Amino acid sequence: MDPEVLSLLNAAEHGDKAAAEPLFAALYSELRRIARRELSRHQGSVTISPTTVLHEAYLSMKGKDDNSFPDRARFMAYAARAMRTFIIDRVRERRAQKRGGLFEITSFDTEANAQSGGYEEVSEVGEALEGLAKVDPTLAEIVDLKFFCGFTFAEIAALRNISERTVQRSWERARLYLHKQIKTDLSL
Repeated sequence: MDPEVLSLLNAAEHGDKAAAEPLFAALYSELRRIARRELSRHQGSVTISPTTVLHEAYLSMKGKDDNSFPDRARFMAYAARAMRTFIIDRVRERRAQKRGGLFEITSFDTEANAQSGGYEEVSEVGEALEGLAKVDPTLAEIVDLKFFCGFTFAEIAALRNISERTVQRSWERARLYLHKQIKTDLSL
């Protein structure tokens, strides 16, 4: 890991609130890639730029007093969670009835609508992941790193100083939990 990032992480862990800004700047390009990737998943559901998502995540992170980032993995997972939350909130706003969210324009181009994740899907995944974070924060962090950050199992293992197989088992447990939660919500 870059020594500058490591020293900024250490400073942030020891309560230096001023370290969050340069840490964010040092990891900006990687965070922007994550924002772009997450927005591409919700194509059609939200019309915002990756820069907007990234800056909103920064403002969210800066506004929190209890930020503790003992390592790069936790910082990246926290940033991904902040971006995911912002995107889900934007999708919910867009669908809000008072904003005309139930009004839909239809056209003959149904392929584009089939590819974009619907409001219900985005909302259900977000709620299930929040529930997982309450039950097992480590599993939720691995989901954030794998699914939202796009890291491989090997990269997550290196970030967390655990074996790749342990990450894979955790990923499977998290997927089972999320699938069960979403399926339960759909059957209600």
